[in-house]
Amino acid sequence: MDLDRARELLTAELAELEERARFAESSRVEASADTLGQEGALGQHPGDYGTEVNTTMEAELSVDTIGGQRRRVIEAIDRLDAGSYGRCAVCGRDIDDERLEARLEVATCREHADTPVVT
Repeated sequence: MDLDRARELLTAELAELEERARFAESSRVEASADTLGQEGALGQHPGDYGTEVNTTMEAELSVDTIGGQRRRVIEAIDRLDAGSYGRCAVCGRDIDDERLEARLEVATCREHADTPVVT
């Protein structure tokens, strides 16, 4: 994969993830405020309270998921800067372009796709 194109795509993806992270965080704060409101579960229908708790949990999961995606994209940009982007973090062989096109942030070749990478 062309490294300039990879940088362009990763930078655009990072900007999109940062926007999604801001939205997810504001949703999480709003959902938490609803759940932890003055009344809480007191005086509230159990179904309503359960919905609020579920909404809060989903918002927190979204924040965590986007944070993980953002971290992987930043690590890929760091690999670009270090000159190691496109090489498997486990075996050092080139990662095929098809795999990089599908997942720009990937750090391993197909053979080592399930191998944990320590950063």
